[in-house]
Amino acid sequence: MTIHKRKPWQDRIQRIIFETDTVAGKNFDIALLIAIACSFVVILLSSVEPIFKQYRYLLVGLEWFFTILFTLEYLARLASVEKKLRYITSFFGVIDLLSIIPTYLSLFIVGSESLAILRTFRLLRVFRVLELPQYTSGARKILLALQASRPKITVFLTFVMTVVVAVGAVMYNVEGKGSGFTSIPRSIYWAIVTITTVGYGDIAPQTVLGQSIASVIMILGYAIIAVPTGIVTSEIQTQSRIDEEAGDSEEVGTPEPFKYCPHCGKPLER
Repeated sequence: MTIHKRKPWQDRIQRIIFETDTVAGKNFDIALLIAIACSFVVILLSSVEPIFKQYRYLLVGLEWFFTILFTLEYLARLASVEKKLRYITSFFGVIDLLSIIPTYLSLFIVGSESLAILRTFRLLRVFRVLELPQYTSGARKILLALQASRPKITVFLTFVMTVVVAVGAVMYNVEGKGSGFTSIPRSIYWAIVTITTVGYGDIAPQTVLGQSIASVIMILGYAIIAVPTGIVTSEIQTQSRIDEEAGDSEEVGTPEPFKYCPHCGKPLER
């Protein structure tokens, strides 16, 4: 079995790109964040038709400049990491790739360049650049809470979907086509809009019975909105209690060590 020895330039690039404990590394990350922000502004301006018509060539040129810049950066990351597949499949690895693909796709699919807005997710690296690992710890707690809440939220969403389907079918028979409830799917759409308290108003019940049902659904909507919030909040409190019992909590103002690999985003073993 052949063992490929890493070259010095790979280690140097890796330190600059993935580490923030050096001046070069921190400057690189700051420059990268500025480039991402500027790219985001270019994408926003390109979506405004009058501005795009007047500065078309400048905006297109800037977009290709940033795309090539991020492509070179992605290739540099890929060349410097030891476990390339782990980086490619990591959260930031996927985001890095998705941030450059849309512009190349625009050569074949018109309008796909607007999907480059996904590169704004790369700004999440700001927590690592500014050395704020406590925010990473907070994000971990939220993710764990969401995972723990999944069974309860699944049951809750199943119940809600059952209710909106039932209400939609009832409203279709109560109101009929004359009030805009032309089909059961359209009536279900009305039920979803009503129970979520959005209330577009494009469809409204006209009969007394229909308005009575709508009133009940509107009141029920406030209770439904509160349920998932309570479930997740409870799980977050549970996760915080578990961390405290395990001795993971830190004194206020003391930064928590990183729990995720800066190379690929994978959890680090403690």
